[in-house]
Amino acid sequence: MTETIPDAAPDLDFDLKVLPKVSLHDHLDGGLRPATIIELAEAAGHTLPSTDPVALGEWFRESADSGSLVRYLETFDHTIAVMQTKEGLFRVAKEFVEDLADDGVVYGEVRWAPEQHLQKGLSLDEVVEAVQAGLEAGVDAVAETGRDIQVGQLITAMRHADRSQEIAELAVRHRNNGAVGFDIAGAEDGFLPSRFKDAFTYLAQHNFPATVHAGEAAGLESIQSALVDGRALRLGHGVRIAEDVTIEFEEDEGADADEVDDTIGMVTLGELASWVRDRGIALEICPSSNLQTGAIAGFGEGIESHPLDMLYQLGFNVTINTDNRLMSGVTLTDEFELLVETFDYDLDDLLELTLNAAEAAFLPLEEKEALVEYINEAYSDLG
Repeated sequence: MTETIPDAAPDLDFDLKVLPKVSLHDHLDGGLRPATIIELAEAAGHTLPSTDPVALGEWFRESADSGSLVRYLETFDHTIAVMQTKEGLFRVAKEFVEDLADDGVVYGEVRWAPEQHLQKGLSLDEVVEAVQAGLEAGVDAVAETGRDIQVGQLITAMRHADRSQEIAELAVRHRNNGAVGFDIAGAEDGFLPSRFKDAFTYLAQHNFPATVHAGEAAGLESIQSALVDGRALRLGHGVRIAEDVTIEFEEDEGADADEVDDTIGMVTLGELASWVRDRGIALEICPSSNLQTGAIAGFGEGIESHPLDMLYQLGFNVTINTDNRLMSGVTLTDEFELLVETFDYDLDDLLELTLNAAEAAFLPLEEKEALVEYINEAYSDLG
C-alpha cells in the first residue's frame, strides 16, 4: 500500500469535487446524459420511458435501485440503442470525458463492449475509432478550459456471447489507438472466465492487461477463475472476496467492566483472500452500485454493511469507482462523500484510495509515477 502524506488535514469542510480522482471502473453506456439520450433517441426513432430529462434520469435511477442485477442491466437497452452510429458514439464519448473532468477526475479508464454497437452496420474497428475520436475531442475540450485529463479504453467482451477471441484481438489491434486493457462483463453468474480461457491466453501472449468482472453477482469461484483463467491484474468489483474473510469475536478479558464494546475480533483470511491481498490485486469497488445490484446482500442491507471498509482496514488494495453514473445517480465525488459519512474517512483515507487507483491504472510506469506525484502534490496543497 502507498504511504500517504502525514498530518493531512482531517477537516473535510470543502467541496470534495476539487480532489484529483482516478476512475478505473466506469461504463461508457452507463454514463450518458439524459438530455443526450432523448436527442439521440429521437433521431434514431427509439422509444424511451420519458422524453423529459429529469423524469428520464429518475426512471434510470429507480430501475437500477431494484436490488436485482438483472433488472439493473435492463436499463442499458435504452443507452445502447442510441449508441449505434459514429455520431452517437462520438458525442457520448466526448461528453463522458467532459463529465469526468467536471467531477475532478484526472485519469479515467472507460470500459465498453464494441460488439453491442453494430446494429446500424458499423464494424468493430469503426466503433472503436469513433469512441476514440470522441474521447480525444473530450480531452481537447477539457484542455481548453485550462484543465487536464487522460483517458483510455477498456475493450470489453460480453460473457454471454461467443466473441471473446475476436474482441481480444480487437483490443490488441487498437493498443496504440487508445485501448489500454481488456475486460469481460455482463451476466457473471454461470459464465466463469474459464469459458474465455483462449482469449485470455491470447492477451497474455501479447502482453496486454486484463481486468475481469468478478465477485459481484457470483462469489469466490468466479474470483478464482478470474485470477487463474483470466490472468486478471484487477478485479472488477471483487467485493465478494470478503466471503473468504472470517471474523470470530470473543470477550476481551482486559476490558473494563463498564465498557460497551468488550469483544475483540480475530480475523482469518482464506487462501484466496490472502492471495488477493498479499499481491495487491486491486479491487474496483463501486459502493452505491454494489448496494443497488445486491452484490453485498450477504453482508447486510445498508451501505454501512458494505465490506469495503473491512477490506480497506485489512490492507486490501481497495479502489473506489462509480460503475454506471447514470443508473446509480452518482459521481465519484458522491462516492467519496458517502465514505466520509458512513465510515468517517478523512483526507488521508481518500488520498490512499486514490493512490491505490493510480498505481493500479493500466499506464506505463513513467506516466503512473507522474500521476501519483500530481495527486500527492494536490493533496499537499489542501493540507
